Amino acid sequence: MNGADTAFVLISAALVMLMTPGLAFFYGGMVRVKSALSMLMMSFVSLGIVSVIWVLYGYSLAFGDDIGAGLLGGLGHLGMRGVTPESLTGEGGIPVYAFALFQLMFAVITPALMSGALADRVKFSAWALFVALWVTVVYFPVAHWVWHPDGWLFQLKVIDFAGGTAVHINAGAGALAAVLVVGRRIGFTKEPMRPHSLPLVVLGAGLLWFGWFGFNAGSALAANGTAAMMALNTQLAAGAAMVAWLAYERIRHGAFTSIGAASGAVAGLVAITPSGAHVTPVAALAVGAAAGGVCAWAVGLKYRLGYDDSLDVVGVHLVGGLIGTLMVGVLATGGAGGPTQLGRQAVGAFAVMAFSFVVSWVLAKAVDLTVGFRATQDDETAGVDHAYHAESAYDFAFAGSSADGRVSLVRVEPQQKSGV
Repeated sequence: MNGADTAFVLISAALVMLMTPGLAFFYGGMVRVKSALSMLMMSFVSLGIVSVIWVLYGYSLAFGDDIGAGLLGGLGHLGMRGVTPESLTGEGGIPVYAFALFQLMFAVITPALMSGALADRVKFSAWALFVALWVTVVYFPVAHWVWHPDGWLFQLKVIDFAGGTAVHINAGAGALAAVLVVGRRIGFTKEPMRPHSLPLVVLGAGLLWFGWFGFNAGSALAANGTAAMMALNTQLAAGAAMVAWLAYERIRHGAFTSIGAASGAVAGLVAITPSGAHVTPVAALAVGAAAGGVCAWAVGLKYRLGYDDSLDVVGVHLVGGLIGTLMVGVLATGGAGGPTQLGRQAVGAFAVMAFSFVVSWVLAKAVDLTVGFRATQDDETAGVDHAYHAESAYDFAFAGSSADGRVSLVRVEPQQKSGV
């Protein structure tokens, strides 16, 4: 066992774990106050659901011995069977437990990313069921395709260092499918649906940015030069994307917004995820700039095409993941780039996108037909926080909004309990 590499991977796993609460803040600040707690919970609950499933059978399906054709792992590691503290990933490697923990955090955040697309309007119990089904039927197979040595995309030599396909394209395509099943929010394009807390959005983006160093550099699975290059490129791409997004906003809308800065940084982080270990620092700036500008444009597609992706999961994660994955074929160094590699990258990107979209649509439809995915009209109008959590994010009650989007709040005094 390599002690330094093991410590590095364990720390990286902790950083990736922090990304899910960071995502909860990022998304939670973007929604209206009456849905803020629900949005936090939709991300946070993934830490519980996916952790349980991962140890029972998820790790085995994703990283167990291939059962044929590079499509799925076997059941040899159910309940982590056959894995001991002495089990290593290779000669001079890290414990399998450390690798499993690190990959668990990827499995946790991927469905959480999808939650932002469905903000304000879904039943919490239905969402929890969808998460369990989705990681089982969509995420675990795709992770096997991309990262297991026998996976068919791995064998095809598709480059996805830290999750451009398996995480971001996968989540973005799945989110789009679920949105089409659930439908648009009441008042979409007609009523103001402004973020209730921009400070929370910036805080969440900062936590995501911080955790992304573990997400990307930790994927080297060793404290080495590749990890260092990936960490540097992660920073550069995020910074370039933020600048590009803000420049687009200034030209298009005449202002530099805080939500644009936060979203731009995340877009750059998404795009560098698959490519950062294979491009130079200057190329990382190009990846980030492309992601910032294109994703800033792409988030407006929902108004033209009529789908209600509440928090722009499609525009940032699907589009950003596609940009980063395809640019590997253009910018990769050391002979890894070129037309052949670009073709491989396209096959990987669009295969994952198509699989995730189709299967996610089927799963969302099945949930909708059985337990009902969509909140009732009354619950959506009043706010899903009270409907499904019997709580509110703040000690205030939503009392309506004016035509200009100003929200009216009323202080709610806590009820006294008798005998206390």
